[in-house]
Amino acid sequence: MTTFNYESGTVRRVWLIGGTAESAVLAKAIAHSQIHCVVSVTTEAARLLYPNVATLQVWVGHLNFTNFDEFLYQQQITAVLDASHPYAVEISQGAIAVCQKLQIPYLRYERPVLEEGEGRGNIYLDSFNTLICGNYLENQRVLLTVGYRQLHLFQPWQGKAALFARLLPSGTALEAAFKAGFTPDRIICLRPPISIDLEKALWRQWNISLVVTKSSGKAGGEDVKQKVAAELGVSLVVINRPEITYPQQTSDLAVALEFCCKHVLCT
Repeated sequence: MTTFNYESGTVRRVWLIGGTAESAVLAKAIAHSQIHCVVSVTTEAARLLYPNVATLQVWVGHLNFTNFDEFLYQQQITAVLDASHPYAVEISQGAIAVCQKLQIPYLRYERPVLEEGEGRGNIYLDSFNTLICGNYLENQRVLLTVGYRQLHLFQPWQGKAALFARLLPSGTALEAAFKAGFTPDRIICLRPPISIDLEKALWRQWNISLVVTKSSGKAGGEDVKQKVAAELGVSLVVINRPEITYPQQTSDLAVALEFCCKHVLCT
């Protein structure tokens, strides 16, 4: 039971921590089940991923651990379904902590991890720090498909490797790339999904010899990169997901819906 004392008749909601393709699928299923839900995303563009229905509210903004309590109370949250990006460690850790403090049920919904690819050049590393501190990038033509938040880590390598970045089309991402030393001719902005043919053409256009990606699963296009890397003989560096101990975790949509029904409809 939550420690919040909501007034009788108040609509209880599940908080779906969104921003991923999986969260959009979850939101549609939750809306279809007539479960009241608030989805949190960080950009206005992400709002378009979610259905426009009365039971679903999309909240746009940046949350941090200091205002989680207030957010949960204002939204009358009785359960948290965390479908944030696998690398959004701070958000997940903050949500887990506040749920434990307030005794609110929490469930992590995460895309399955792909099995290691068959390409001979695939390299699996535990962190970006391991990559940066090693010699993996030296004298390589490197395509970074890791998002904009990590680009600053590669700035010291600008003179020792030819670095290219693929980003989402946003001003924030471009600004981060420029600050990290990327020039316009070494940046491309594309919104997934990206086909095998387009992926292959881009790698060939830039004569890429090494690609860096996250272990983002099929939804993040990791399977496509594995296939193209094997076909073109390009080394693929995969940064493994951060290790987090979740109270509960699933990749089953039915389990996630049952969790919402149990803790929202029956509360």
